[in-house]
Formats: sequence, structure tokens, C-alpha cells
Amino acid sequence: MSIAKTNYGIMPSGEEVFAYEIKNNLVTASIVTLGAALNKLLVKDKSGNFRDVLLGFDNLHDRLSYSDYHGVTVGQYCNRIKGGKFVLCGKLFNVEKNENNITCLHGAGEYSSALWKAKEIDDKSVCFTYFSPDMNNGFPGSVENRVTYTLSESDLIIEYDAVPDTETIINLTNHAYFNLNGYDFGTILNHTLTINADYYIPIDKYSIPTGDIASVKGTPLSFVDGKKIGKEIDADAVQLKNGQGYDHNFCINGYDGTLKTAAKVKGDESGIELTVKTTLPGIQFYSGNFLNGMKGKNNISMERRTGFCLETQFYPDTPNNAHFPPCVFSPEKPYKSKTVYSFSNI
Repeated sequence: MSIAKTNYGIMPSGEEVFAYEIKNNLVTASIVTLGAALNKLLVKDKSGNFRDVLLGFDNLHDRLSYSDYHGVTVGQYCNRIKGGKFVLCGKLFNVEKNENNITCLHGAGEYSSALWKAKEIDDKSVCFTYFSPDMNNGFPGSVENRVTYTLSESDLIIEYDAVPDTETIINLTNHAYFNLNGYDFGTILNHTLTINADYYIPIDKYSIPTGDIASVKGTPLSFVDGKKIGKEIDADAVQLKNGQGYDHNFCINGYDGTLKTAAKVKGDESGIELTVKTTLPGIQFYSGNFLNGMKGKNNISMERRTGFCLETQFYPDTPNNAHFPPCVFSPEKPYKSKTVYSFSNI
């Protein structure tokens, strides 16, 4: 095990951005301080060769120019808040509407664009911290955030801790784009995906949750038994038209706050299999529908559906849907969650 710290670039403000590379014999992970972003993930394929299975950027200039939340830590509230408003403790809060001027998406990007402080914990863990002040983008309360990346054999573990100074909503995730055949291999449509969820959250034409919790049974949203991502992605179904493919939250079966298997994905050419476990109630499957050819590593174009995201989370727009699992936290009840990405090759 080892950790190496290198320069990733200089911000326009003059601040330095660093990359921390955690390495063992099975996996290498690189995280940059801008957005506490997971930028590289080398894992062994079925032939024993290492492949980088993350879409990302070789340098800071490209990340600043092109990034679509690639690998970043997202907060204070990931995913969408309808109308950019919610009521908490009897008070109406208006947060920044950064998507079509009707929705707050990913907390309006504050966490993902911030420079996080980093500290090596030991030879396998790096902790990133960020302080969000009161009313940052309209969210009540100041929040001390901590995200810890740990490499344990073939597992990458991400632990999230957030302590607010008053009651507030918190929903943190990582927005990594995966391609298990390698970032330079093409589409992810022949990957086989299994999601441990009998229900999902339908969306409207703006990708905002309708408030319903619907069964996946008999719909293209069913991945319970596993199927290729591309099998039904262009089916004549309202939900797929609304998301221009998959961009939906799935309600993880058996949620009780303990670590549960949420999803499994296998690369068709590499044999690399990813298992995602989480303590959270939901997982957003996004099939990269809006990747538009931006340049990534080795100047490779990241075209539509060349990467997928599996974002562990509380349900989108929970503050406006009282029947969803609650996401309100306080000094007495701080936010804490854990997500594990496990890799194997077959």
C-alpha cells in the first residue's frame, strides 16, 4: 500500500490543486482536491491487465473546461429539488435554481467546485474536508463535511460525514462515470446491469420526481434479474423519453441504514465486475445520455453513453415529499453514510 501526492494544476485564483493516488496490488485510485473528485481507477481485467475504468481528465485545465460533474463529491443536496424551494421547520427556503431556472441540481454545484483540504490518514486512506457556510446557495446552516476514501484490497470505500450547526437537509454522493471496459473503449450499452430494487421514482419531462414510487415490474426500468444496459434504453416508454434514457432513482430493497448491495455491473469485453454497496436508501442510475463529446483522458472524446453513473443517495426532491426516507440532519443527528465499490474479474 502507498499514497503519492502530486500537483494536478493551478486554479485561476492561484491556488494549487493536488492529486492523491492510493495504490495496492489490485487497485489504484486517484482523487483530486477540486471537488474531492475521483479521477482515476485502475483495476485488473480478466487477463490480469490494469484498465482505467473512470471517465475523467488528465489535467486541471481540461477538468475546468469540460467537466460534467465527473467523479466529484456532490452536495449539499445531490440530485434535484423541485422549484428550488422547500419548507423546513415551518420556514420556506429558496435555493439556487441552476437547471433550466426551475430546479436546484446537485446543490447548485458548490461542493463539486470547491477546493477541499486533504489529509493522509494512513497508507490506504485520505480524508477530504470542506466547510460550507450558512445559507450557501440558500441552504440553511453551516456544515462541516468530511469525505474519506479508503482502499482495502479490491474495495474502494467512501465514507461521508457532515455535521451541521442547525437542522438542515443533507444528501451527499459521488458522480463518477464508469466504463468497465476502459474509459477509451466506447459505449456502455453492452454492460450487464443488475439493480436490487423493485421500485423506482418516476420523473417528469424536466427529470423532476413526480412524487410517486412505482414498481419496475414489466417496465424497461426493471434490472432486478440483470440485463444489458442497451437492451431497452430506447424503448417507446414515457420514462425513458423523459430522461432521454435512464436517469432514475431506484429504491434499494431492504433499506434499513446498514450496508446493502445496491447494484452489480459487468463489462462485456473486460470481464470486470463492479458491485456497489451502500447504507443509503436510493441509487441513481444515469446512462450518460448528455455526454456530448467533451475531451477527456488522452484527448478521447466522451460521447453519449460512453459512461454510466451509480450515485448512492437519499431520494431526489425528498424535502418536498414527506413519504420519502427523511434527509434532515442536525448537530444532535449528524449525517453519516458509506458506499463501497468492489471490483472482481471473471
